Amino acid sequence: MFWPMLAIALGFLGIAVLGVLGIRVFIEAQRLGREVSRTTERINRAAEDLERAATDLARTGEALR
Repeated sequence: MFWPMLAIALGFLGIAVLGVLGIRVFIEAQRLGREVSRTTERINRAAEDLERAATDLARTGEALR
């Protein structure tokens, strides 16, 4: 009777550990998603700034001709 109860307890403990690890992975995946979103916004802002600067530079070059 001892071994079946031990097997059930260890099985439950294993499932509990997997559940905790699953929650941690989910939280880290959400954090990574937010970081990717933030980085994408920064890249888009930088691209817009670069485009604006290139337009101004082209205008300046045309004025010098």
